[in-house]
Amino acid sequence: MPDIVHVSYNHTGKSKSTNAFGMREMQERAFEARSAQHLLIKAPPASGKSRALMFIGLDKLMNQGLKKVIVAVPEKSIGSSFSKTQLSQYGFFADWEPNPIYNLCTPGGEKSKVGAFKKFLESDEKILICTHATLRFACDGIDEKVFNETVLAIDEFHHVSVDGENRLGEVLRNIMAKSSAHIVAMTGSYFRGDSVPILLPELEEKFTRVKYDYYEQLNGYEYLKTLGIGYHFYQGRYTSAIDEILNENLKTIIHIPSVNSGESTKDKTEEVSRIIDSLGELEYQDPETGVLFIKSKKSDKILKVADLVNDNQKERDKIQGFLRTISGPDDIDIIIALGMAKEGFDWPYCEHALTIGYRGSLTEIIQIIGRCTRDSNNKSHAQFTNLIAQPDAEDGEVKLSVNNMLKAITASLLMEQVLAPNFKFKPKFPEDDEEDSEDDENTIRINGFKVASSSRVKAIIESDITDLKATILQNETMIKALPGNVDPEVINKVLIPKIIRETYPDLTDEQVEEVRQYVVVDSVIKNANIETQGDKRFIRMADSFVNIDDIDIDLIDTINPFQKAFEILSKSVTASVFKAIQETIDAGRIQMTEDEAIILWPKVKNWVARTNEHPSIQSFDPQERRLAEAILFLKEQKRKAKANE
Repeated sequence: MPDIVHVSYNHTGKSKSTNAFGMREMQERAFEARSAQHLLIKAPPASGKSRALMFIGLDKLMNQGLKKVIVAVPEKSIGSSFSKTQLSQYGFFADWEPNPIYNLCTPGGEKSKVGAFKKFLESDEKILICTHATLRFACDGIDEKVFNETVLAIDEFHHVSVDGENRLGEVLRNIMAKSSAHIVAMTGSYFRGDSVPILLPELEEKFTRVKYDYYEQLNGYEYLKTLGIGYHFYQGRYTSAIDEILNENLKTIIHIPSVNSGESTKDKTEEVSRIIDSLGELEYQDPETGVLFIKSKKSDKILKVADLVNDNQKERDKIQGFLRTISGPDDIDIIIALGMAKEGFDWPYCEHALTIGYRGSLTEIIQIIGRCTRDSNNKSHAQFTNLIAQPDAEDGEVKLSVNNMLKAITASLLMEQVLAPNFKFKPKFPEDDEEDSEDDENTIRINGFKVASSSRVKAIIESDITDLKATILQNETMIKALPGNVDPEVINKVLIPKIIRETYPDLTDEQVEEVRQYVVVDSVIKNANIETQGDKRFIRMADSFVNIDDIDIDLIDTINPFQKAFEILSKSVTASVFKAIQETIDAGRIQMTEDEAIILWPKVKNWVARTNEHPSIQSFDPQERRLAEAILFLKEQKRKAKANE
């Protein structure tokens, strides 16, 4: 099927160029905030967060009076990103030179990582690299004051959460509360796959935020011009469908499904064998590197395949070691992985990330897409494909399949907005000069738009808008509303503000409205097409095509900001599957609220005036059925009111 998302970039080279200190664009932006005690760097995969930490850590050691830097990474393989690095040869004032003894992510060294961690705290050594697990265990029973005058850097910060059972989150909260430590938190994707926040609002407020957008990075590449995100639906076993979309001519990383997922056959070794069989015939395995050499059944060429699913630790270490040394696109063709090769895994030549099974975490999707969005001279296009089981109306698991499909679609919608250019929205007033010098082509003025009135709202809009959209799109009520069966104004004026209030309970009603407007406007505009005709710009939103100078908030509120999800579904599946989707959603119908009924009542009257009939509860049109339900709801409310009298 065609891509759901297709984004083009200008390959300006800006995000890859360096300043006089050897810093790329994102690193320079982060370094400007180096004096902050609590620093949160939100930047996409491959933007250079590891080196940004080196610059900041060295400055804190040499110019800010701190004594030590501790870097914690989620798994050992990522620790290599913080190995010895010559920064001075590119213009920086010092080099990053950790003592190999205290890089606890390398093979060998002291057997007790926790013991080595504690020895480091008592030594004169400056830099330690460890895993999140080592940090957690080392902090058991420790006095947090030992972290005074220490920089604690947490890579892949989304592993932290306020959940009471999240030990890393508890460790961080205690260190912040009981020591003078400086915290540098880094993540390529701040939102999680669940509803649990990373930090409590009062702790999050302590962080100075540095944000670098995915669009800024990709638009500033030298070679990559386009990125596609698509879904392929299959029936039966995925191993029989993978051959249709696995292109042996593209450098591909395949993530097979978790053994706990519905897509898994529960035999991961057999799944790898099936994938290899679909490619061709195994000629031999290199005993030194572990690389599998497969003779293609399509072209007779030899394909080099890496199996990271293998349970044999020695064999897996061997192939991982080889992958860390590859220096060109010809070194490997296909990598097959399960839980590995996501965060921090660097294969710049990767052109296609093929993922089997619905991924519940938007963070995981961001990380997987990041495997193919590195800039490399062997590619101008990067592709992410998600192979998902198609709902079967006869299957008892149809509800689960429907939910997975809807969530997969919402993930693609969010990714489209993450990967698109950002707009600036301002209120439009009658006295505005049309040639406002502060406006550029990405500035849109809107009648009735509310500007942020507080620093709190500004911070949410500047740093959290994508995270908030992720929360909205993953909300169960919103997912049920996506296939066009809830009026757009109800989505915009009832559902979205309710989720905002739950996410930010400290906001006033006025602040909720300011955030709501920005979320809705940004989503509608990014899903619209903007066209230039002469000296005017026009915007097509849903069925409306209007001069961009004439748009107002009332018009935008009549448009479903996630309408594209319904369009994707209706075009991508058969009529019987779509019927199964609708029936599943109807079975879990959203309960009517008074707020929704009030919004729908004028629409009911318009319907009756236009058709001379009441909307039918039996209609095949979900919105007509909803209007009929509103009538029943209001009649019931009226009956209850009379009974109370």
